[in-house]
Amino acid sequence: MAIEPAMRILRISAFFFCAAASCLAAEKAPVFTDPAEAGPDFALQGEYAGEGCGAQVIALGDGKFRILGYVPGLPGTSPDVEKRVDLQAVREGDRAVFDEAGWKGHIDNGLLVGKQEDGTIWKLSKTERKSPTLGLPPPEGALVLFDGSDLAQWRGGKLLPEGALAMGTKSVAEFGSATLHIEFRTPFMPAARGQGRGNSGVYLQDRYEVQVLDSFGLSGENNECGGIYGVAKPAVNMCFPPLSWQTYDIEFEAAEFDETGKKTRNARMTVRHNGVLIHDAVEVPSATAAAGRKEGPEPGPIQLQDHGNPVAYRNIWVLPKR
Repeated sequence: MAIEPAMRILRISAFFFCAAASCLAAEKAPVFTDPAEAGPDFALQGEYAGEGCGAQVIALGDGKFRILGYVPGLPGTSPDVEKRVDLQAVREGDRAVFDEAGWKGHIDNGLLVGKQEDGTIWKLSKTERKSPTLGLPPPEGALVLFDGSDLAQWRGGKLLPEGALAMGTKSVAEFGSATLHIEFRTPFMPAARGQGRGNSGVYLQDRYEVQVLDSFGLSGENNECGGIYGVAKPAVNMCFPPLSWQTYDIEFEAAEFDETGKKTRNARMTVRHNGVLIHDAVEVPSATAAAGRKEGPEPGPIQLQDHGNPVAYRNIWVLPKR
């Protein structure tokens, strides 16, 4: 056997072995869709706010946490928000403790207390932010795609027990330029990482994806929550903690083509995540990765991507633009 074909076979074998191992690991990782069953780590993770500061506590599984500290508040509360602290914590019973990088403290009963080496004490209380557009009713002329009552507007749609819509479906109706309102909830998967943690996506025209992911506390890249996949990262990572209901409000301008089929104008998106502007008329030069159809002048459906994680959707409506 020639050396090059042999090496190719080895590389392919290694790829499938690693893929199988990753799938097996993902299957064993705990996945929670009900806060009541999510355990003690879920009770400690989340957002905390204090005077002139904020913190995000990210559960990493097995009683481990990452604590990010910000001034003057949580991401999205001010254009001047800065990350100042990045600590590790471990759960001891019903509380979590940390002692590193000049900080010592604990998280207990909805309170995060941290003491610096100079004796300064910071106290932050757990808070639950809600999007100002959560539950936004459809305006006159909008087509309601999902209100929890039926699946008539979805191909292969699945209704979840709580009345939400499961990922892995496409709308029956197809659209050109339009305003889309959609609400989503990522699962709590503390042991998962990166693209394996609450992954889905909202595709406009089945072509252009705004990523859905549990990116709570991450840096905010173009393949994380709020990213126009592979094209543009969000101006700020507005991802709320897992199992929180979140919103996308998207102004979509379809690509334009001349009579010969040549594209004369790229698609554009303006996106608000949980009420905060994260993309302002961003050009999308081509269909994004894993799109269901190629670019073209014809309209297309909304796709809610199935990436193997139980992401839920609700209150979906579209207002076509004339």
